[in-house]
Amino acid sequence: MEITQALHRAVQQTPDRPATVLGDRVRTWAECGDRVARLAAALRGLGIGDGDRVAMLSLNSDRFHEYLFAVPWAGGVVTPVNIRWSPAEIAFSLEDAGVTVLLVDDTFLPAVPAIRAAAPVLRTVVHCGDGAPPEGTVGFEELVAGHEPVDDARRGGAEPYGIYYTGGTTGTPKGVVLSHANLLASALGSTASGAFTSPGGRYLHAAPMFHLADGAAWVARNVVGGTHVIVPMFTPAGVAEAIARHEVTDVLLVPTMVQMLVDAPEAADADLSSLRHLLYGASPISEAVLERAAKRLPAAEFTQAYGMTELSPVATLLLPADHGVDRLRRSAGRAAPHSEVRIVDEDDREVPRGTVGEIVARGPHVMLGYWNRPEETATALRGGWMHTGDGGTMDDEGYVYVVDRIKDMIVSGGENVYSVEVENALAKHPDVATCAVIGVPDDEWGERVHAVVVPVPGAAPGADELREHVKGLIAGYKAPRTVELRDALPVSGAGKILKRELRAEHWPRGDRGVS
Repeated sequence: MEITQALHRAVQQTPDRPATVLGDRVRTWAECGDRVARLAAALRGLGIGDGDRVAMLSLNSDRFHEYLFAVPWAGGVVTPVNIRWSPAEIAFSLEDAGVTVLLVDDTFLPAVPAIRAAAPVLRTVVHCGDGAPPEGTVGFEELVAGHEPVDDARRGGAEPYGIYYTGGTTGTPKGVVLSHANLLASALGSTASGAFTSPGGRYLHAAPMFHLADGAAWVARNVVGGTHVIVPMFTPAGVAEAIARHEVTDVLLVPTMVQMLVDAPEAADADLSSLRHLLYGASPISEAVLERAAKRLPAAEFTQAYGMTELSPVATLLLPADHGVDRLRRSAGRAAPHSEVRIVDEDDREVPRGTVGEIVARGPHVMLGYWNRPEETATALRGGWMHTGDGGTMDDEGYVYVVDRIKDMIVSGGENVYSVEVENALAKHPDVATCAVIGVPDDEWGERVHAVVVPVPGAAPGADELREHVKGLIAGYKAPRTVELRDALPVSGAGKILKRELRAEHWPRGDRGVS
């Protein structure tokens, strides 16, 4: 099993079909295969050999697609860079992974001097823009044009395909090492569900391509064949225009993107009728947002994927048929075909159904480990199960309900409060566009439930109004004691709400000890 096998098959079977569409630039699978083989030759010329790491710092692009194929073709290991990181954080990941070659687009060129100063391991910077390469860099297009194609190194199976750094919401980044077999097992298992992607369809890269959520969809699209439609980054208007213009059939969005797309006035008149599959995940979605999305996209089937980078990344799937059952819409679905899931206590014993514990998973999709962190790897994979750090329950039919990150649970007056439950209740208020619930210090209760709310345009719901609304849906002690209104919530490059940043305003010394 190797990631590049899909490219060989596409070149053989559908050479004239569009492989990538970026604005007005269309490249066929035959062109893609030729460019990948030439870029791989160039990487070898830059010293990339078996297992060497190559990083990319870029917005979404067709060149990003080619990078994801060319690095293993050359024998290397991809190391996509989080575009929201500071130069110091980027340099840390490059040094940690031993990256010697970095591909950078025009957007991030200004950060290169600071990155180079802090990452002496870096030898070569490749410019991925359309213009002439700046001094001190080599040009992507010049490398492709100046090299003859080379044979595929045929890396695959248990060999590492990529190192994906986590930490946008959890503190110090850790490199998650995933093999070709890990990623293909997740893609094949998810595709076997019948609701992950359309064979031969057109998938829109709206989520960032550096992130494995989109990366998993990239692998799945290659497995079943079709076309990659690409926008540089998510905007509601840009995504709506791309769906309408290119008749996109499939898209993956994180919940914040779903909310923005269906609520944006600038996307209200776009024809989104071609969309057949909307895959969402990476963080919880409120039932209210899901209902609005279903009304806006009546032809689309909805599938939720729950998992994490360490699981390549899919563990469970909530399929389209499940979305028609009220109680199941609150769940994350059941174990995907390639995955085994259970709920355990602190001693790793499976708990009775309906009892809150930690969600753990095992299967061929479980990571090889954390890069150069054997102790953390052993802790995470103890007993052969990946310990997610998520609290959840499982019902008698095997549906998993994620109640919270274990570290996110709020303990107020001795009662456990799960922020996801409160957020779902808040989101049902008509004046709430999106929200986040955290625990903040309280002299009387230890912690109190605090809500940060982004209202819909023109609305300004009061704290008492929102609190009474929540009390009408869940237990009163779970209702937020304090509420603040904001124009926006801090989000990571993957679109996850950064509760760590919200908490830091209330726990300046990090007393709570959570990330």
